[in-house]
Amino acid sequence: MLYIPPILSQSLDLGSLIIGAAIIVWAVRLGSFLFMRVHKDKKDGRFDTIKTSFSQFFMTWTLQGMWVFICSSAALVAIANPTGVPINIVFIIGLALFILGFVVEIIADNQKSAFRSIPENKDVFINEGLWARSRHPNYFGEITLWTGITVMGISTFEGMNYLALFSPIFSYLLLNYVSGVRMLEYRGHKKWGHLDAYVTYKKSTPKFIPKIF
Repeated sequence: MLYIPPILSQSLDLGSLIIGAAIIVWAVRLGSFLFMRVHKDKKDGRFDTIKTSFSQFFMTWTLQGMWVFICSSAALVAIANPTGVPINIVFIIGLALFILGFVVEIIADNQKSAFRSIPENKDVFINEGLWARSRHPNYFGEITLWTGITVMGISTFEGMNYLALFSPIFSYLLLNYVSGVRMLEYRGHKKWGHLDAYVTYKKSTPKFIPKIF
């Protein structure tokens, strides 16, 4: 007969399994997408300006490791709770946010990949689909899904555990001010900043939250 230690068996509740599965699905999807993109393009343009500098390259990878750990902290706190993760209305809202963010990120990534696959669009900025409603819909999805994971586990928080609420805030700060958006906006300005269409696109399109109308 299979023996499961008491502490482990207590943690294997449905809420914990859903949170753990959500993170695994996110990691597999994002990892495979980035691998296929680099395999196809033979490089990752985001690292063109930093791979020649050891200090910048080291800082980037360190920040990414820190990002994953901090973002996962809310999930780790929830899963480690000995009484399990309750599936209540707050959990359902968090799960809905995760699904929304996950779907938006997938759609945005796929739309950009399809746009870039057309030879005529090689040096053209994307402004169609979700990218016509947000300049960085994929990052909006990323922040939203981590917010969802945090909300799913918030019912288990007490005391110092509430520090894990910093998880989605850290995602926003990192993607907006350190990597991701900052780097892409800089590259976009250098490449298309002289185009009136791009200037208009930046002025009329939100950075993160997609416009509805």
